[in-house]
Amino acid sequence: MNRRKLGSSGITVNSIGLGGMPMSIQGRPDRAQSIQTICAALDAGIDFIDTADVYCLDHSDIGHNEKLIAEGIKAWGGATPVIVATKGGMERPNAAWTTNGDPKHLKHACELSLVALNTDCIDLYQLHAPDDEVPFADSVGALRELKEMGKIQYVGLSNVSVDQIKEAQGIVEIVSVQNECNLYEREAFDEGVVAYCEKEGIAFLPYSPVGGFRRHKRTGRDALLQNIAERNKISPYQVALLWLLAKSSVIIPIPGASRPENARSSAEAMTLSLSAGNLSLLDQHHT
Repeated sequence: MNRRKLGSSGITVNSIGLGGMPMSIQGRPDRAQSIQTICAALDAGIDFIDTADVYCLDHSDIGHNEKLIAEGIKAWGGATPVIVATKGGMERPNAAWTTNGDPKHLKHACELSLVALNTDCIDLYQLHAPDDEVPFADSVGALRELKEMGKIQYVGLSNVSVDQIKEAQGIVEIVSVQNECNLYEREAFDEGVVAYCEKEGIAFLPYSPVGGFRRHKRTGRDALLQNIAERNKISPYQVALLWLLAKSSVIIPIPGASRPENARSSAEAMTLSLSAGNLSLLDQHHT
């Protein structure tokens, strides 16, 4: 399968990862189905999983997805290493989504994530989002300290601009950036984030790569995607993933899944490709 670099970390992973969020938020499946989904993804060749402490229902449920991921990897029991990325810097008071980039919070959140993931060092720890109430440099500095303490191996960012990536690079090595990016949300391309990651050798991890919750149904009903999918005997969601994979070698999409068949379908895209003509049509697709 097509291996891609996780930035300058020296780690390589297969070209599509698994996003854990749908298994832990409102409308989530039961535990058994989630474990089956994780095992199905790993069986299909996925070896990179993205999670976060706040992928849960509310504050009382913090770490739900991280615990699921740890349980799923243990149940799978394969010999291939699985790289797990998690995030800190948000909270879920009364089921809301709020930012908290305070260094004390980040350090405490990391300790809880270490326990939830049943590890003594997190592979990739990402600042979930900048906090307007906390200097960005302070939040990133906390991640640098966690790395220096051996709590985390590598540092990543999420929901950031090029200027914020540059600022963070002055504080600690950044190996990945995770922003929303798909056929319908192209700001990461338009605002130069992907190009900057390419120039700097930083992995770009598009979340909601097939549209996310708001546009998932639109992807399935999109006439152009349906047409390309039918001609290539694949699904519209695989078309969306293949478009992203073809845009840059630093891109590693992390589609979410809550059912085994969806995880297998995403993984199958790692073995597929689209013609230059189809990719050009998708580039020009007015969304």
